[in-house]
Amino acid sequence: MLDLFRNLFAPPRHLILLVLAIWLGTTLAEKRAERFNINKDDISTIIYYGFIGFIIGGRLSFVLQNITAFIQSPLSIFSVNTDVFDAFGGIVTFIIIALIIIQRRKFSFWSTADALTPFFAILSIGLSLSHLAAGTAFGIPTSQSWGIDLWNATRHPTQIYAFIASFLTFSLLWSPKQALRPGLYFLTFVSLTSASQIFLGMFRADLTLIFNGIKQEQVISLIVLIICFVLIEIRLKPTDQ
Repeated sequence: MLDLFRNLFAPPRHLILLVLAIWLGTTLAEKRAERFNINKDDISTIIYYGFIGFIIGGRLSFVLQNITAFIQSPLSIFSVNTDVFDAFGGIVTFIIIALIIIQRRKFSFWSTADALTPFFAILSIGLSLSHLAAGTAFGIPTSQSWGIDLWNATRHPTQIYAFIASFLTFSLLWSPKQALRPGLYFLTFVSLTSASQIFLGMFRADLTLIFNGIKQEQVISLIVLIICFVLIEIRLKPTDQ
């Protein structure tokens, strides 16, 4: 009976890691907010409502993509199963809500993005650890001695690779030696994250192949990286305000 109670009410380890990452990321973002001329309470508001949107948007996106199954069992929409979730849909919803708040309160977009960067960086670290705990985002089979046993094969520990990449990115950005033009802090983070995702994609076994071994997620990351380079160039122009 005790084991049953634990299984019903104890949250999975990967969710605990994500919650801790959200808490720590929010704390660090609030701590650094004033450096970017943003009130820490405003950062908390964006993260709070954005996170609610992330949860709802991710669930609704998954439901819409699998609408046939949910029509047959409507109550399963409210399932506590964390696999019933589309991360991309959740991220898009988070961004939309953040943009709405920024626009309505007339915040500086680039300064707000810079202030939120520590939150995103810590969340990236937490996400890699969450994948490790859940056995998701797994790698291709390998014969290397550092491989891990997962899903009936010895695989590249892509979750650990991702953790190292995310931690290095956070370390590089946490203490900038000089003040950067608004937006460059955030764009540098996105650029480094996109570049690492392109590299890590070579070792991932769960990504979508589109042609000749190239993976859809790598193409998306490359597009994001190119956009970041263009925006960085624009932000560096002397005439830019």
